[in-house]
Amino acid sequence: MENLGVNLTPIIVKNKIRLSDLRGKSLAVDANNFLYQFLALIRTRTTSPLMSPDGTVTSHLVGLLYRTTHLISNYHLSLVFIFDGKPPALKMREIEKRRKVREKALREWREALARGDYAKAFSKAVMTGILTPEMIDDAKKLLSLLGIPWVQAPSEAEAQAAYMAKKGTVWASSSRDYDSLLFGTPRLVRYLTITGREFLPSRGISRPLKPELIILREFLSKIKITREQLIDLAILIGTDFNEGVKGVGPKTALKLIRKYGRIEDLPCDIRDKVTPKYEEIRRIFLEPNVTDEYHIEYGPILEDELYEFLCDKKGFSKIRVKRAIQRLKSAQRLMSQPGLEAWIKKDMY
Repeated sequence: MENLGVNLTPIIVKNKIRLSDLRGKSLAVDANNFLYQFLALIRTRTTSPLMSPDGTVTSHLVGLLYRTTHLISNYHLSLVFIFDGKPPALKMREIEKRRKVREKALREWREALARGDYAKAFSKAVMTGILTPEMIDDAKKLLSLLGIPWVQAPSEAEAQAAYMAKKGTVWASSSRDYDSLLFGTPRLVRYLTITGREFLPSRGISRPLKPELIILREFLSKIKITREQLIDLAILIGTDFNEGVKGVGPKTALKLIRKYGRIEDLPCDIRDKVTPKYEEIRRIFLEPNVTDEYHIEYGPILEDELYEFLCDKKGFSKIRVKRAIQRLKSAQRLMSQPGLEAWIKKDMY
């Protein structure tokens, strides 16, 4: 499963919530992060991804259609999906590292399949997914046909989502990764899921998941540092843009930053091990490449085009697609009731 980002788990301050607690909220969703979850988990009994009759992968479209329409219908969530643009140059090392991990998992997946060891094959399959440009285009097309807004970020989707949350365009960012906090989102919703389970390939087990809400101001107040110091802490333990200092985990990094304040003032034996590009990494988080060129209004549901795209081209069941469309239509009718939209907007903030 594609799961990048800084590891803040040992020091994070989070609130366990229910999906119902998010009713009526608007969220900027890290689309690539969202889609990778479906590539990992939506598979056949032989652990292969779902495919269309013409041989293209559809696992991500299945998840996107059904989870999104359920979230909007059942919880009246306003979702806008943010797609990654060109990554910063410093991220190439991490991208290459993930590619090697994926290739190794793919070899082990094929070996397990050849042995008929489907449990092992599944544990490796969840790490093999890759979103091709064509798959991303299909996801954008599906969202457009459903009338659900999406935004093309110029660079990191999490940076764009955080920017929109800071502006008040949306109530929160939604991603599994903690990087949104480094980019300054005031609120981060993790595990925007209905089934509520996550498979851990390294341990071969699944665990229950519940949505989490992290409030940046509350988090920083509890650990007694600033956002700028949180970024320095992340650089010490390692980000998508740098290797961390060996032997320095989140708790040790927190103690160091609390005591010394910033990377420049660390003891020489530690500071000399920090990437020399730490100031460039700071700028990625503090001055990210984002855009104001976006629209987040919901559009019409293009029913005929949906049947043609999903059923005729991608091999989806027309009955299931019709149910998804009806869910979305019901939600739109409810949202258009006089007075309800104003009540929801009031509840957003």
